[in-house]
Amino acid sequence: MSMTRQAEPAVTAPPAPGPKETDGRTRQRSLTLRLLARPEVGVFLGAVAVFVFFLIAAPSVRDGSSMATVLYQSSTIGIMALPVALLMIGGEFDLSAGVAVVTSALTASMVSYQLTMNVWMGVIVALVVSLAVGAFNGWVLVKTGLPSFLVTLGTFLILQGVNLAVTKLVTGNVATDDISDMDGFDQAKALFASSFDVGGVQVKITVVWWLAFAALATWVLLRTKYGNWIFAVGGSKESARAVGVPVTFTKITLFMLVGFGAWFVGMHQLFSFNTVQSGEGVGQELIYIAAAVIGGCLLTGGYGSAIGPVFGAFMFGMVNQGIVYAGWNPDWFKAFLGVMLLGAVLINLYVRRAATRR
Repeated sequence: MSMTRQAEPAVTAPPAPGPKETDGRTRQRSLTLRLLARPEVGVFLGAVAVFVFFLIAAPSVRDGSSMATVLYQSSTIGIMALPVALLMIGGEFDLSAGVAVVTSALTASMVSYQLTMNVWMGVIVALVVSLAVGAFNGWVLVKTGLPSFLVTLGTFLILQGVNLAVTKLVTGNVATDDISDMDGFDQAKALFASSFDVGGVQVKITVVWWLAFAALATWVLLRTKYGNWIFAVGGSKESARAVGVPVTFTKITLFMLVGFGAWFVGMHQLFSFNTVQSGEGVGQELIYIAAAVIGGCLLTGGYGSAIGPVFGAFMFGMVNQGIVYAGWNPDWFKAFLGVMLLGAVLINLYVRRAATRR
């Protein structure tokens, strides 16, 4: 009897795993490209370059007191550049920010002096006025649909005229009266314009406020619902409204934040110099906007950070004081700012394209 054996199927080993196929949508970008995609990276590198340049060109910058002065100049720009940057991320900008600072200082000074009140009453009234100006800008914008350029240009001209006319009418001069001997002045000065000692160097309190506001703004942008609303309305307000974002509330409050920044810087100016010149502030709005743009914020909205304008303001302060310490003609300051602004825009454009290239 013959027996047959059924052949067993051959067992083959599974193929060795090869590299996982990916398309352009799933490809993991390198760490370098992910860093370049951050809006503050370009301005950080620029700030380092400017800092090193003036360390070499102006050796006196290396002195502690010189750096304290640079930081002070940077802080007075940076405190206002932060809310201006948030507004730009939200898709708008404010041309009245510079004269609004002076309006706030004039209001506090004249209310306190002319009504012989404690200076804190003037400070509170100035805060209300500054927030009201910001709310007015935002309200007109959302109700009319006009570009923020036109709305805030009108506010700029109104405030500029009011600053001069009301100051002359009330004080008979183009400047306010000295309030340094009034009740509450010393306490307000300690909050807005005092200095403290660090290793024998006097550092202005505005530097601390500047960094604290920057940390708060960064947390708001990255960790809160309101921060998501800012990016959403800046990217596309119609799409944001369609998914439930309160566009009107967000726009108006962003303008009010600019008003708050103008109030704070105005109080610093008032309690630093005891008096205010009514014609000042014109042109400062361009400095604030430029610091935000150099910091990586887009004029079209929807992109930017709160850290970038910190480095942008530092670059302004560094150039402003570095030219003086180097012994150069200070008339070159504006030219430097123009080069910095144009260079930062081009670098940010290149960085974004490189970071998004597949």
